[in-house]
Amino acid sequence: MNAAPELQLIGAAIIVGILQLLWATAAARMHPEQNLKWAAGPRDEHRVLTGVAGRLDRAYRNFQETFPFFVAATFAAYLVAKTGELTLWGGLLYVGARILYVPLYAAGITGLRTLVWFVSMIGVGMIVAAIFLA
Repeated sequence: MNAAPELQLIGAAIIVGILQLLWATAAARMHPEQNLKWAAGPRDEHRVLTGVAGRLDRAYRNFQETFPFFVAATFAAYLVAKTGELTLWGGLLYVGARILYVPLYAAGITGLRTLVWFVSMIGVGMIVAAIFLA
């Protein structure tokens, strides 16, 4: 049985999140404030990341903030049988924008990064709209 494309997009977003976590973690371990010795210890004191490592960490935290909305909206649309072009394109916008968001944030490109974030949220909004409109 093939999964609905919207559910496959949740899988794709999970992969994006895992890759983002790995990239942020690798950058943090190369940062002088959160090296491997610190990571292997009890981490009793909080150490602030700066530069690219800090931006990757914040980008991952941003993913953690938006992903639950995407999953909840997608599952809701699927469960009430309101999937279609609107939910498919909304999911594609979300996943595609989240893929673009990370390198833009890592590079410190602010205006375009914000626009890409907004596009990802438009995607979530499209999915939510489908629940009520379709």
